[in-house]
Amino acid sequence: LLVSKQLVRVDVPVMVAVSVFVAGSEMALSEDSETAPTALSFTMKSLDGKPVELKSYEGKVVLIVNVASQCGLTPQYEQLQAMHEKYADKGLAVLGFPCNQFLSQEPGTAEEIQEFCKVNYGVTFDMFAKVEVNGDGACDLYKTLTALDTKPVGPGKISWNFEKFIIGRDGEVVAR
Repeated sequence: LLVSKQLVRVDVPVMVAVSVFVAGSEMALSEDSETAPTALSFTMKSLDGKPVELKSYEGKVVLIVNVASQCGLTPQYEQLQAMHEKYADKGLAVLGFPCNQFLSQEPGTAEEIQEFCKVNYGVTFDMFAKVEVNGDGACDLYKTLTALDTKPVGPGKISWNFEKFIIGRDGEVVAR
């Protein structure tokens, strides 16, 4: 991953990769991205049901992650919240998308998910309504993300909870 003229290995922990990207990214926004849908061209519902145009995150480094409350990886909420607290003022936006497709590990309602995240992990980063990330019912955002030949994973299905995509300040998906 090329970040601010430095090569960064993408297999380093996500927090390090994102922190380097946030701290060193000074990319200009592209003006000709109208040909195909980009990750930030969708309107998604927030966890409280309000429409959110993802283009409102343009110019930020965006970390999109599918989340679940009853997964062995659920403690990652703590690290995601720590990243949000440390880098939000430098332009990082963490976006959580609950998904119940992996062993039904996110069975809660929007209210239950919100309460769980706040009480157990103090989550204040942006959380969205529950989505499907794979198959015919996958939301358009995840259809777009999983179609990209993004390194190191490439195109294809989401394999499990807490899979992450990093979008650069220019709106391009730079890592999966």
